[in-house]
Amino acid sequence: MPSRSCAYRHIAGAMLLGVALLGGCTMYRAAPLPTQPAAPSNVSRIPIDRATLRFPALASHPFDPSDGLDSIEIAMLAVSNNPDLKLARDDLGIAHAQSYAAGLLPDPQLGISSDYVTPGPGDSTRAFNYGVSMDLMAIASIPGAKAAATHNVEKLDLGLLWQEQQVIAQARRLFVKVRTQDELLPLARQADTLAQTRYDTYRSAVASGNMTSDSVSAALTAAQDAHKQYTDLQHAALQAHADLNALLGLAPDTELTLIGGEREAAAPDIALDDAVGHLAGRRADLLALAQGYAAQDVQYRQAILKQFPSLSVGFVRARDTSNVYTSGFQINLSLPIFNRNQGNVAIESATRQRLRDEYQIRLDQAYADIARLRADRAISQGQLRAVEQVLPSLSQASDDAAHAYQARNLTLGAYTDTRLAWLAKSIEALSLREAVEAQDITIETLAGIAMVPASAAPKEPNHEQ
Repeated sequence: MPSRSCAYRHIAGAMLLGVALLGGCTMYRAAPLPTQPAAPSNVSRIPIDRATLRFPALASHPFDPSDGLDSIEIAMLAVSNNPDLKLARDDLGIAHAQSYAAGLLPDPQLGISSDYVTPGPGDSTRAFNYGVSMDLMAIASIPGAKAAATHNVEKLDLGLLWQEQQVIAQARRLFVKVRTQDELLPLARQADTLAQTRYDTYRSAVASGNMTSDSVSAALTAAQDAHKQYTDLQHAALQAHADLNALLGLAPDTELTLIGGEREAAAPDIALDDAVGHLAGRRADLLALAQGYAAQDVQYRQAILKQFPSLSVGFVRARDTSNVYTSGFQINLSLPIFNRNQGNVAIESATRQRLRDEYQIRLDQAYADIARLRADRAISQGQLRAVEQVLPSLSQASDDAAHAYQARNLTLGAYTDTRLAWLAKSIEALSLREAVEAQDITIETLAGIAMVPASAAPKEPNHEQ
Protein backbone atom coordinates (compact mmCIF):
# COMPACT_ATOMS: atom_id res chain seq x y z
CA MET A 1 0.00 0.00 0.00
CA PRO A 2 1.71 3.25 -1.08
CA SER A 3 2.61 5.99 1.28
CA ARG A 4 0.95 4.37 4.30
CA SER A 5 3.88 5.51 6.46
CA CYS A 6 3.12 9.08 5.36
CA ALA A 7 -0.42 8.68 6.67
CA TYR A 8 0.93 7.49 9.98
CA ARG A 9 3.15 10.53 10.15
CA HIS A 10 0.18 12.84 9.57
CA ILE A 11 -1.85 11.09 12.26
CA ALA A 12 1.09 11.19 14.66
CA GLY A 13 1.53 14.90 13.93
CA ALA A 14 -2.14 15.56 14.67
CA MET A 15 -1.85 13.64 17.93
CA LEU A 16 1.25 15.62 18.96
CA LEU A 17 -0.58 18.86 18.16
CA GLY A 18 -3.46 17.74 20.35
CA VAL A 19 -1.11 16.87 23.20
CA ALA A 20 0.55 20.30 22.90
CA LEU A 21 -2.82 22.04 23.02
CA LEU A 22 -3.87 20.01 26.05
CA GLY A 23 -0.70 21.04 27.89
CA GLY A 24 -2.37 24.24 29.14
CA CYS A 25 -5.52 22.52 30.38
CA THR A 26 -6.53 22.39 34.02
CA MET A 27 -5.75 19.10 35.72
CA TYR A 28 -8.21 17.27 37.95
CA ARG A 29 -7.80 17.60 41.70
CA ALA A 30 -9.83 15.49 44.09
CA ALA A 31 -11.82 17.29 46.81
CA PRO A 32 -13.24 14.66 49.19
CA LEU A 33 -16.26 15.52 51.31
CA PRO A 34 -15.73 16.22 55.02
CA THR A 35 -16.72 13.66 57.64
CA GLN A 36 -16.67 15.87 60.76
CA PRO A 37 -18.54 19.07 61.71
CA ALA A 38 -16.55 22.22 61.03
CA ALA A 39 -18.54 24.78 63.03
CA PRO A 40 -16.08 26.45 65.43
CA SER A 41 -16.80 26.93 69.12
CA ASN A 42 -14.02 29.44 69.75
CA VAL A 43 -14.94 32.83 68.34
CA SER A 44 -11.35 34.10 68.48
CA ARG A 45 -10.34 31.53 65.86
CA ILE A 46 -12.71 32.89 63.23
CA PRO A 47 -10.82 35.17 60.83
CA ILE A 48 -12.43 38.60 60.47
CA ASP A 49 -11.08 40.56 57.51
CA ARG A 50 -12.45 44.04 58.06
CA ALA A 51 -11.18 45.17 54.65
CA THR A 52 -13.69 42.86 52.95
CA LEU A 53 -16.71 44.13 54.92
CA ARG A 54 -18.86 46.35 52.74
CA PHE A 55 -20.47 48.29 55.58
CA PRO A 56 -18.50 51.25 56.97
CA ALA A 57 -19.82 50.75 60.50
CA LEU A 58 -18.45 47.19 60.48
CA ALA A 59 -15.21 47.86 58.63
CA SER A 60 -14.21 50.66 61.01
CA HIS A 61 -15.08 48.80 64.22
CA PRO A 62 -12.37 46.82 66.09
CA PHE A 63 -12.99 43.11 66.71
CA ASP A 64 -11.82 41.80 70.07
CA PRO A 65 -13.85 38.93 71.60
CA SER A 66 -11.64 38.73 74.70
CA ASP A 67 -13.80 41.23 76.58
CA GLY A 68 -17.13 40.14 75.13
CA LEU A 69 -19.01 40.93 71.94
CA ASP A 70 -21.11 43.99 71.30
CA SER A 71 -23.85 44.24 68.68
CA ILE A 72 -21.49 45.41 65.91
CA GLU A 73 -19.03 42.59 66.57
CA ILE A 74 -21.92 40.13 66.42
CA ALA A 75 -22.84 41.62 63.03
CA MET A 76 -19.22 41.30 61.88
CA LEU A 77 -19.22 37.64 62.89
CA ALA A 78 -22.52 37.06 61.11
CA VAL A 79 -21.31 38.55 57.82
CA SER A 80 -18.00 36.69 57.98
CA ASN A 81 -19.16 33.23 59.11
CA ASN A 82 -22.86 32.80 58.30
CA PRO A 83 -23.35 29.47 56.45
CA ASP A 84 -25.93 30.82 54.01
CA LEU A 85 -23.68 33.72 53.08
CA LYS A 86 -20.86 31.27 52.35
CA LEU A 87 -23.11 29.51 49.83
CA ALA A 88 -24.18 32.83 48.33
CA ARG A 89 -20.53 33.80 47.84
CA ASP A 90 -19.91 30.44 46.17
CA ASP A 91 -22.78 31.22 43.78
CA LEU A 92 -21.18 34.58 43.04
CA GLY A 93 -17.91 32.79 42.27
CA ILE A 94 -19.77 30.56 39.80
CA ALA A 95 -21.26 33.65 38.16
CA HIS A 96 -17.80 35.20 37.78
CA ALA A 97 -16.58 31.98 36.14
CA GLN A 98 -19.58 32.02 33.79
CA SER A 99 -18.85 35.64 32.88
CA TYR A 100 -15.26 34.69 32.11
CA ALA A 101 -16.42 31.77 29.97
CA ALA A 102 -18.91 33.96 28.08
CA GLY A 103 -16.09 36.20 26.81
CA LEU A 104 -13.93 33.39 25.40
CA LEU A 105 -13.64 32.86 21.66
CA PRO A 106 -15.01 29.56 20.34
CA ASP A 107 -12.42 26.97 19.35
CA PRO A 108 -11.91 26.37 15.63
CA GLN A 109 -12.92 23.00 14.21
CA LEU A 110 -10.25 20.81 12.58
CA GLY A 111 -11.38 18.05 10.22
CA ILE A 112 -9.05 15.30 8.91
CA SER A 113 -10.00 12.43 6.64
CA SER A 114 -7.94 9.93 4.61
CA ASP A 115 -8.99 7.45 1.87
CA TYR A 116 -7.20 4.46 0.39
CA VAL A 117 -7.88 2.56 -2.85
CA THR A 118 -8.52 -1.05 -1.81
CA PRO A 119 -7.69 -3.02 -3.91
CA GLY A 120 -6.13 -0.75 -6.48
CA PRO A 121 -3.28 -0.39 -8.92
CA GLY A 122 0.20 -0.19 -7.57
CA ASP A 123 0.55 3.47 -8.48
CA SER A 124 -2.60 4.61 -6.65
CA THR A 125 -2.30 7.53 -4.23
CA ARG A 126 -3.76 7.94 -0.77
CA ALA A 127 -6.40 10.64 -0.72
CA PHE A 128 -6.74 13.10 2.15
CA ASN A 129 -8.88 16.04 3.16
CA TYR A 130 -7.84 18.62 5.78
CA GLY A 131 -10.06 21.48 6.80
CA VAL A 132 -10.28 24.22 9.46
CA SER A 133 -13.56 26.05 10.11
CA MET A 134 -14.90 28.68 12.50
CA ASP A 135 -18.48 29.46 13.55
CA LEU A 136 -18.87 33.17 12.82
CA MET A 137 -22.25 33.47 14.52
CA ALA A 138 -20.72 32.18 17.74
CA ILE A 139 -18.17 34.98 17.55
CA ALA A 140 -20.86 37.56 16.78
CA SER A 141 -22.86 36.51 19.84
CA ILE A 142 -19.95 36.93 22.28
CA PRO A 143 -20.64 40.61 23.17
CA GLY A 144 -24.26 39.85 24.00
CA ALA A 145 -23.37 36.75 26.02
CA LYS A 146 -20.70 38.70 27.90
CA ALA A 147 -23.15 41.53 28.65
CA ALA A 148 -25.76 39.09 29.95
CA ALA A 149 -23.17 37.34 32.12
CA THR A 150 -21.96 40.68 33.50
CA HIS A 151 -25.52 41.66 34.43
CA ASN A 152 -25.93 38.27 36.10
CA VAL A 153 -22.78 38.84 38.16
CA GLU A 154 -24.13 42.23 39.26
CA LYS A 155 -27.45 40.62 40.08
CA LEU A 156 -25.86 37.98 42.31
CA ASP A 157 -23.53 40.51 43.92
CA LEU A 158 -26.46 42.77 44.80
CA GLY A 159 -28.41 39.74 45.95
CA LEU A 160 -25.49 38.84 48.20
CA LEU A 161 -25.47 42.40 49.54
CA TRP A 162 -29.19 42.18 50.33
CA GLN A 163 -28.64 38.81 52.01
CA GLU A 164 -25.82 40.30 54.07
CA GLN A 165 -28.12 43.11 55.15
CA GLN A 166 -30.77 40.60 56.16
CA VAL A 167 -28.23 38.57 58.15
CA ILE A 168 -26.97 41.72 59.89
CA ALA A 169 -30.53 42.71 60.76
CA GLN A 170 -31.27 39.24 62.12
CA ALA A 171 -28.04 39.28 64.14
CA ARG A 172 -28.99 42.63 65.64
CA ARG A 173 -32.50 41.41 66.48
CA LEU A 174 -31.13 38.24 68.10
CA PHE A 175 -28.59 40.29 70.03
CA VAL A 176 -31.41 42.43 71.42
CA LYS A 177 -33.49 39.34 72.14
CA VAL A 178 -30.72 37.52 74.00
CA ARG A 179 -29.86 40.60 76.04
CA THR A 180 -33.54 41.13 76.87
CA GLN A 181 -33.91 37.50 77.91
CA ASP A 182 -30.96 37.94 80.25
CA GLU A 183 -32.86 40.79 81.92
CA LEU A 184 -36.24 39.04 81.90
CA LEU A 185 -35.16 35.78 83.50
CA PRO A 186 -34.20 37.23 86.93
CA LEU A 187 -37.50 39.09 87.12
CA ALA A 188 -39.50 36.00 86.15
CA ARG A 189 -37.52 33.87 88.60
CA GLN A 190 -38.24 36.38 91.36
CA ALA A 191 -41.96 36.30 90.53
CA ASP A 192 -41.92 32.50 90.48
CA THR A 193 -40.19 32.32 93.86
CA LEU A 194 -42.47 34.93 95.39
CA ALA A 195 -45.68 33.28 94.19
CA GLN A 196 -44.46 29.84 95.29
CA THR A 197 -43.53 31.17 98.73
CA ARG A 198 -46.99 32.64 99.16
CA TYR A 199 -48.62 29.37 98.14
CA ASP A 200 -46.45 27.32 100.50
CA THR A 201 -47.23 29.72 103.36
CA TYR A 202 -50.96 29.62 102.67
CA ARG A 203 -50.96 25.85 102.42
CA SER A 204 -49.25 25.57 105.82
CA ALA A 205 -51.74 28.03 107.26
CA VAL A 206 -54.67 25.97 105.95
CA ALA A 207 -53.12 22.80 107.40
CA SER A 208 -52.90 24.61 110.75
CA GLY A 209 -56.50 25.76 110.50
CA ASN A 210 -55.54 29.43 110.25
CA MET A 211 -56.80 30.06 106.71
CA THR A 212 -59.58 28.90 104.42
CA SER A 213 -58.88 26.72 101.38
CA ASP A 214 -60.25 29.21 98.82
CA SER A 215 -57.27 31.50 99.43
CA VAL A 216 -54.92 28.57 98.76
CA SER A 217 -56.60 27.85 95.43
CA ALA A 218 -56.03 31.41 94.23
CA ALA A 219 -52.42 31.31 95.45
CA LEU A 220 -51.87 27.99 93.67
CA THR A 221 -53.19 29.37 90.38
CA ALA A 222 -50.95 32.42 90.67
CA ALA A 223 -47.93 30.24 91.50
CA GLN A 224 -48.58 27.99 88.50
CA ASP A 225 -48.94 30.97 86.20
CA ALA A 226 -45.71 32.51 87.46
CA HIS A 227 -43.85 29.22 87.08
CA LYS A 228 -45.16 28.74 83.55
CA GLN A 229 -44.06 32.23 82.60
CA TYR A 230 -40.60 31.52 84.01
CA THR A 231 -40.21 28.21 82.18
CA ASP A 232 -41.51 29.76 78.94
CA LEU A 233 -38.86 32.47 79.22
CA GLN A 234 -36.22 29.81 79.87
CA HIS A 235 -37.22 28.03 76.67
CA ALA A 236 -37.21 31.34 74.79
CA ALA A 237 -33.74 32.23 76.10
CA LEU A 238 -32.38 28.81 75.12
CA GLN A 239 -33.89 29.13 71.64
CA ALA A 240 -32.53 32.66 71.21
CA HIS A 241 -29.00 31.54 72.09
CA ALA A 242 -29.29 28.56 69.72
CA ASP A 243 -30.59 30.77 66.90
CA LEU A 244 -27.74 33.23 67.41
CA ASN A 245 -25.11 30.47 67.34
CA ALA A 246 -26.64 29.02 64.18
CA LEU A 247 -26.75 32.42 62.49
CA LEU A 248 -23.08 33.01 63.33
CA GLY A 249 -22.06 29.54 62.10
CA LEU A 250 -20.89 28.47 65.56
CA ALA A 251 -21.10 25.12 67.31
CA PRO A 252 -24.37 24.64 69.26
CA ASP A 253 -22.60 24.54 72.64
CA THR A 254 -20.79 27.86 72.11
CA GLU A 255 -21.34 30.30 74.98
CA LEU A 256 -21.13 33.93 73.91
CA THR A 257 -20.47 36.82 76.25
CA LEU A 258 -22.57 39.74 75.06
CA ILE A 259 -21.87 43.24 76.29
CA GLY A 260 -23.40 46.64 75.68
CA GLY A 261 -26.93 46.39 74.48
CA GLU A 262 -27.91 50.00 74.97
CA ARG A 263 -30.85 50.79 72.76
CA GLU A 264 -29.81 52.46 69.51
CA ALA A 265 -31.62 55.57 68.37
CA ALA A 266 -34.18 54.77 65.70
CA ALA A 267 -34.02 56.49 62.33
CA PRO A 268 -36.17 59.65 62.37
CA ASP A 269 -39.36 59.73 60.34
CA ILE A 270 -37.95 62.31 57.92
CA ALA A 271 -35.06 59.97 57.05
CA LEU A 272 -37.45 57.07 56.58
CA ASP A 273 -39.73 59.17 54.36
CA ASP A 274 -36.77 60.17 52.19
CA ALA A 275 -35.55 56.56 51.98
CA VAL A 276 -38.99 55.28 51.01
CA GLY A 277 -39.23 57.97 48.34
CA HIS A 278 -36.06 56.59 46.71
CA LEU A 279 -36.63 52.94 47.52
CA ALA A 280 -35.93 51.60 44.02
CA GLY A 281 -32.43 53.06 44.12
CA ARG A 282 -31.64 52.02 47.71
CA ARG A 283 -32.89 48.46 48.20
CA ALA A 284 -30.27 45.94 47.12
CA ASP A 285 -32.88 43.30 46.27
CA LEU A 286 -34.66 45.70 43.91
CA LEU A 287 -31.36 46.63 42.29
CA ALA A 288 -30.59 42.91 41.91
CA LEU A 289 -33.94 42.33 40.22
CA ALA A 290 -33.21 45.25 37.88
CA GLN A 291 -29.89 43.64 36.91
CA GLY A 292 -31.66 40.33 36.33
CA TYR A 293 -34.15 42.09 34.07
CA ALA A 294 -31.27 43.73 32.14
CA ALA A 295 -29.63 40.32 31.69
CA GLN A 296 -32.88 38.85 30.40
CA ASP A 297 -33.31 41.79 28.02
CA VAL A 298 -29.92 40.92 26.53
CA GLN A 299 -30.99 37.27 26.25
CA TYR A 300 -34.08 38.41 24.38
CA ARG A 301 -31.91 40.39 21.97
CA GLN A 302 -29.67 37.36 21.52
CA ALA A 303 -32.65 35.19 20.64
CA ILE A 304 -33.73 37.74 18.01
CA LEU A 305 -30.19 37.78 16.59
CA LYS A 306 -30.23 34.00 16.25
CA GLN A 307 -33.16 34.27 13.82
CA PHE A 308 -30.60 35.05 11.15
CA PRO A 309 -28.73 32.24 9.38
CA SER A 310 -25.92 30.59 11.29
CA LEU A 311 -22.72 30.92 9.27
CA SER A 312 -19.60 28.75 9.52
CA VAL A 313 -16.60 29.40 7.25
CA GLY A 314 -13.58 27.13 6.70
CA PHE A 315 -10.59 26.45 4.48
CA VAL A 316 -9.94 23.06 2.88
CA ARG A 317 -6.85 21.35 1.46
CA ALA A 318 -7.42 18.01 -0.31
CA ARG A 319 -5.81 15.36 -2.57
CA ASP A 320 -7.63 12.64 -4.47
CA THR A 321 -6.44 9.13 -5.37
CA SER A 322 -5.16 10.34 -8.74
CA ASN A 323 -2.66 12.61 -6.94
CA VAL A 324 -4.50 15.85 -7.78
CA TYR A 325 -4.28 18.55 -5.10
CA THR A 326 -7.04 21.04 -4.49
CA SER A 327 -7.48 24.02 -2.15
CA GLY A 328 -10.65 25.88 -1.40
CA PHE A 329 -13.13 26.94 1.22
CA GLN A 330 -16.41 25.74 2.64
CA ILE A 331 -19.43 27.58 3.99
CA ASN A 332 -22.09 26.04 6.20
CA LEU A 333 -25.25 28.08 6.32
CA SER A 334 -28.47 27.21 8.12
CA LEU A 335 -31.61 28.11 6.21
CA PRO A 336 -34.19 29.91 8.41
CA ILE A 337 -37.24 28.37 6.77
CA PHE A 338 -39.09 26.40 9.46
CA ASN A 339 -37.72 27.08 12.93
CA ARG A 340 -36.22 30.59 12.64
CA ASN A 341 -35.63 30.47 16.43
CA GLN A 342 -39.18 31.72 16.95
CA GLY A 343 -39.73 29.38 19.89
CA ASN A 344 -36.74 30.73 21.81
CA VAL A 345 -37.73 34.31 20.98
CA ALA A 346 -41.16 33.68 22.48
CA ILE A 347 -39.63 32.03 25.57
CA GLU A 348 -37.18 34.87 26.21
CA SER A 349 -39.89 37.49 25.67
CA ALA A 350 -42.24 35.77 28.13
CA THR A 351 -39.42 35.40 30.66
CA ARG A 352 -38.61 39.09 30.39
CA GLN A 353 -42.27 39.95 31.04
CA ARG A 354 -42.29 37.72 34.11
CA LEU A 355 -39.18 39.44 35.50
CA ARG A 356 -40.79 42.82 34.91
CA ASP A 357 -43.91 41.74 36.78
CA GLU A 358 -41.78 40.28 39.58
CA TYR A 359 -39.96 43.60 39.98
CA GLN A 360 -43.23 45.53 40.15
CA ILE A 361 -44.69 43.10 42.69
CA ARG A 362 -41.57 43.26 44.86
CA LEU A 363 -41.60 47.07 44.71
CA ASP A 364 -45.27 47.22 45.70
CA GLN A 365 -44.68 44.71 48.50
CA ALA A 366 -41.73 46.74 49.81
CA TYR A 367 -43.87 49.86 50.16
CA ALA A 368 -46.68 47.87 51.78
CA ASP A 369 -44.35 46.14 54.27
CA ILE A 370 -42.77 49.40 55.38
CA ALA A 371 -46.14 51.13 55.79
CA ARG A 372 -47.54 48.20 57.79
CA LEU A 373 -44.47 47.95 60.04
CA ARG A 374 -44.42 51.69 60.73
CA ALA A 375 -48.10 51.58 61.72
CA ASP A 376 -47.49 48.53 63.91
CA ARG A 377 -44.48 50.19 65.52
CA ALA A 378 -46.61 53.24 66.38
CA ILE A 379 -49.02 50.96 68.24
CA SER A 380 -46.14 49.26 70.10
CA GLN A 381 -44.64 52.62 71.00
CA GLY A 382 -48.00 53.72 72.42
CA GLN A 383 -48.20 50.56 74.52
CA LEU A 384 -44.65 51.08 75.76
CA ARG A 385 -45.32 54.70 76.74
CA ALA A 386 -48.42 53.65 78.66
CA VAL A 387 -46.49 50.96 80.56
CA GLU A 388 -43.55 53.27 81.28
CA GLN A 389 -45.92 55.89 82.71
CA VAL A 390 -47.28 53.56 85.38
CA LEU A 391 -44.03 51.70 86.04
CA PRO A 392 -42.50 54.30 88.43
CA SER A 393 -45.61 54.37 90.63
CA LEU A 394 -45.72 50.55 90.72
CA SER A 395 -42.03 50.45 91.59
CA GLN A 396 -42.57 52.92 94.44
CA ALA A 397 -45.57 50.95 95.67
CA SER A 398 -43.52 47.74 95.58
CA ASP A 399 -40.72 49.32 97.61
CA ASP A 400 -43.22 50.71 100.14
CA ALA A 401 -44.89 47.30 100.42
CA ALA A 402 -41.53 45.64 100.99
CA HIS A 403 -40.69 48.05 103.82
CA ALA A 404 -44.14 47.64 105.36
CA TYR A 405 -43.96 43.86 105.14
CA GLN A 406 -40.53 43.81 106.78
CA ALA A 407 -41.96 46.01 109.54
CA ARG A 408 -44.86 43.54 109.92
CA ASN A 409 -47.34 46.24 108.93
CA LEU A 410 -48.53 44.42 105.78
CA THR A 411 -49.75 40.92 105.13
CA LEU A 412 -47.87 38.48 102.90
CA GLY A 413 -50.74 38.42 100.41
CA ALA A 414 -50.86 42.20 99.99
CA TYR A 415 -47.06 42.44 99.72
CA THR A 416 -46.92 39.63 97.15
CA ASP A 417 -49.72 41.13 95.06
CA THR A 418 -48.00 44.52 94.99
CA ARG A 419 -44.61 43.02 94.17
CA LEU A 420 -46.01 40.74 91.45
CA ALA A 421 -47.83 43.67 89.85
CA TRP A 422 -44.52 45.58 89.57
CA LEU A 423 -42.68 42.52 88.25
CA ALA A 424 -45.39 41.87 85.64
CA LYS A 425 -45.23 45.45 84.36
CA SER A 426 -41.42 45.36 84.32
CA ILE A 427 -41.49 42.19 82.22
CA GLU A 428 -44.08 43.74 79.93
CA ALA A 429 -41.97 46.90 79.51
CA LEU A 430 -38.84 44.91 78.62
CA SER A 431 -40.78 42.80 76.11
CA LEU A 432 -42.26 45.91 74.48
CA ARG A 433 -38.85 47.60 74.29
CA GLU A 434 -37.48 44.52 72.54
CA ALA A 435 -40.42 44.49 70.12
CA VAL A 436 -40.02 48.18 69.27
CA GLU A 437 -36.27 47.87 68.74
CA ALA A 438 -36.73 44.81 66.55
CA GLN A 439 -39.31 46.73 64.50
CA ASP A 440 -36.90 49.65 64.15
CA ILE A 441 -34.18 47.33 62.85
CA THR A 442 -36.56 45.69 60.37
CA ILE A 443 -37.93 49.01 59.09
CA GLU A 444 -34.44 50.43 58.57
CA THR A 445 -33.43 47.29 56.69
CA LEU A 446 -36.48 47.34 54.44
CA ALA A 447 -36.00 51.06 53.77
CA GLY A 448 -32.41 50.51 52.63
CA ILE A 449 -30.89 52.56 55.43
CA ALA A 450 -27.47 51.48 56.76
CA MET A 451 -27.94 48.26 58.68
CA VAL A 452 -25.57 49.18 61.51
CA PRO A 453 -25.43 52.91 62.29
CA ALA A 454 -21.98 54.38 61.79
CA SER A 455 -22.42 56.39 64.98
CA ALA A 456 -22.66 53.29 67.16
CA ALA A 457 -20.42 53.70 70.19
CA PRO A 458 -17.34 51.46 70.35
CA LYS A 459 -16.47 49.32 73.35
CA GLU A 460 -14.62 50.99 76.15
CA PRO A 461 -12.38 48.39 77.89
CA ASN A 462 -9.46 47.57 75.62
CA HIS A 463 -10.19 48.84 72.15
CA GLU A 464 -8.15 51.53 70.51
CA GLN A 465 -9.77 53.94 68.10
